[in-house]
Amino acid sequence: MQQTHAVQCVMGMLRGRGRGRGHAPRRGFRVDRYVREFPEPAPSSGDELHSRSENNTASSDASSDEDASDASDASDASDSSDASDASDASDADAVLGAAEDLTTRVPVAMWDFQHCDPRRCSGKKLARHGLIKELRVGQRFRGIVLTPRATQVLSPADAPIVHEHGVAVVECSWARLDEIPFGKIKSPHERLLPRLMATNPVNYGKPFKLNCVEALAAAFYICNAKPLGDELLAKFAWGENFPRLNLAYFARYRTCADAEEIQKAAAEFEAAVAAERLARDMEKTRLGGYGAIALPSSDEEDDEEETDA
Repeated sequence: MQQTHAVQCVMGMLRGRGRGRGHAPRRGFRVDRYVREFPEPAPSSGDELHSRSENNTASSDASSDEDASDASDASDASDSSDASDASDASDADAVLGAAEDLTTRVPVAMWDFQHCDPRRCSGKKLARHGLIKELRVGQRFRGIVLTPRATQVLSPADAPIVHEHGVAVVECSWARLDEIPFGKIKSPHERLLPRLMATNPVNYGKPFKLNCVEALAAAFYICNAKPLGDELLAKFAWGENFPRLNLAYFARYRTCADAEEIQKAAAEFEAAVAAERLARDMEKTRLGGYGAIALPSSDEEDDEEETDA
């Protein structure tokens, strides 16, 4: 029943040219040619001055009240937004059962092969924030290493290794995997990630195409260290979308005991996605592509012709 609910959850997820730039005034242009001289206004009586003063005071008070009201509304909106974010995080924690997850930092590392634009590389951004350590090719890492050349899938059974020795990734381009000397990336614990959806701007909505920070966060989510994954994703404007889009996946994977159960759960998700895709394709082509338009049958057409005659 829990597996079916998780599968249902994941299926439900699946201005012109500028006018502001004006022209500089022509050389020799004189503003005073176009300014008329008006006489000085006559001095006002004391009553008029007193009336104006009262009006200005009332206007100032009203303006102050409006500013205070706007500030209060902005503060209320901010508080509401913060409360909503906190509620979302709390809901995710409840679904994942993450209240008791690890909160102490562990080693986070990467082998960087300089394939990505430094301005867009998630690994380099984490390094600038001091959240990841760069490793040399050939340097050994004792924790979990996420690599596409691994043969075993990451599972909650790897949590003790993650909690003690941390997680590392290979920072490279998916299109240049053949250039990576995987034989020189040394770790006794190489792992693959199960099916997950990318939310980074380059590969949004694609399964498996996670970037560096998504892969690290996924490992922490699966291995009962969600706060550590949240800390990494918080450095990216789109980061909060990753756990939202993959909530059903994580909820299911965290209940698995080992890699074998993870693979079965991932296969169920993939089969459900394939079935949904097939159903959509059949709906598009039903009745020659007219969708839900109900065309009359040939018998009904014959009956109408006889009636007209």
